[in-house]
Amino acid sequence: MYVKEYLDFICGMYQFKGDKAKKINELIELTGLTIEQKKKIGALSKGYRQRVGLAQALIHDPKVLILDEPTSGLDPNQLAEIRSLIKTIGKEKTVILSTHIMQEVEAICDRVIIINRGQIVANENTSVLQKHRGKGESILAEFDQTVSRNELEKIEGVIRAENISGNHWRIQVTDTNVRGTVFKWAVSKNYTVLSLQIEEQKLEDVFHQLTQKQS
Repeated sequence: MYVKEYLDFICGMYQFKGDKAKKINELIELTGLTIEQKKKIGALSKGYRQRVGLAQALIHDPKVLILDEPTSGLDPNQLAEIRSLIKTIGKEKTVILSTHIMQEVEAICDRVIIINRGQIVANENTSVLQKHRGKGESILAEFDQTVSRNELEKIEGVIRAENISGNHWRIQVTDTNVRGTVFKWAVSKNYTVLSLQIEEQKLEDVFHQLTQKQS
């Protein structure tokens, strides 16, 4: 079928009562199908076929949209476009996204449910899950001169220090407020702090920690 023909067919399946032509044109514009609307679906790239799928799922204006691996097999450009489209739809509807790609969850989702062996092991806002799960918190620090691991690990609130390269360190701390303590320590030693920032834990790391713990 052609794109418009297919969407018209879906409208018929849902017994759409309104102005079909207007609805179809609105969805074509929303999903970025305008330049491809007169083509047969079989002639479209996978990214555009995904868009057609989203358009047909929105025909009857559902309150909840469930998407299973919606960006699977897309190239980087298509990936960015579909993610942007899903975020746009998510401003007005509840979108439930099933995926194993944690970077996608970070890019799109506001809330995460992690299921392992049929059991829910996490159900939190994405930012909260990244911040409070896993093995403590870390800060990234860079100084203007060489400092030793022993010096850093004597600072109150520092659990462990790991040298990344040169004078750049990853410091595991009890709380990110320890940044102030690290800064004061550096000043007392006449060291210049070139950078001092919180290292956000990747969702992929959190996923590993939670699912391995349950294995």
